[in-house]
Amino acid sequence: MSRKILVVEDETPIREMISFVLDQNGFNAIEACDIEQALAKIHEPYPDLILLDWMLPGGTGVSLAKKLKQNEYTRNIPIIMLTARSDEDDKVKGFEAGVDDFVTKPFSPKELIARIKAVIRRVSPTSLEEEVDFHGLKLDPVAHRVAINGNSLDLGPTEFRLLHFFMTHTERVYSREQLLDNVWGTNIYVEDRTVDVHIRRLRKAISGEGHEDFVQTVRGAGYRFSSKLKKVS
Repeated sequence: MSRKILVVEDETPIREMISFVLDQNGFNAIEACDIEQALAKIHEPYPDLILLDWMLPGGTGVSLAKKLKQNEYTRNIPIIMLTARSDEDDKVKGFEAGVDDFVTKPFSPKELIARIKAVIRRVSPTSLEEEVDFHGLKLDPVAHRVAINGNSLDLGPTEFRLLHFFMTHTERVYSREQLLDNVWGTNIYVEDRTVDVHIRRLRKAISGEGHEDFVQTVRGAGYRFSSKLKKVS
């Protein structure tokens, strides 16, 4: 499943042009024309990135960025600010609000896509070869080992890949389609419900001391890997 990008821009021609460029480059563009509409569209599963105009009806992009970065569920969504402003002070305000990068208008489609890809790479999890530790659950991708509080676990190859993806993408909701894309790959046909089977196997494998509760079902959206133990099913 392609990465979802929310485009928050009040000028229709610019918004439509950006969405077209995103779609042409394999992204899934979602449009919003103001802050109210943007907030209504920022929900689970959350966008992978937000393109945010500086000046918007009802407020500024900076104020929206600050609001999103103060929320525990949206603070990790990368934001690129679209602006005609090039003053250093303005950029400082944006960075202090949590903006990850700026694209100054007018911009070329190639520059926009390059900056999007650069930000996504920058905010992506650490190297796929690094050991991951999550509340006593440790996974070593090189040695292909998993342990809970020092006790080794025996996982099948799919459950291992699924756990690795979850542990490097915590606190975010992923649909079955997104998990299929990221864990199984885009060139393999697998039924959506196959994800549920492997989720059950993974939960059983890491059960003990509450670790199975890290894999949480989010009704109507998918699955989340979280240390916040309230489960929605």
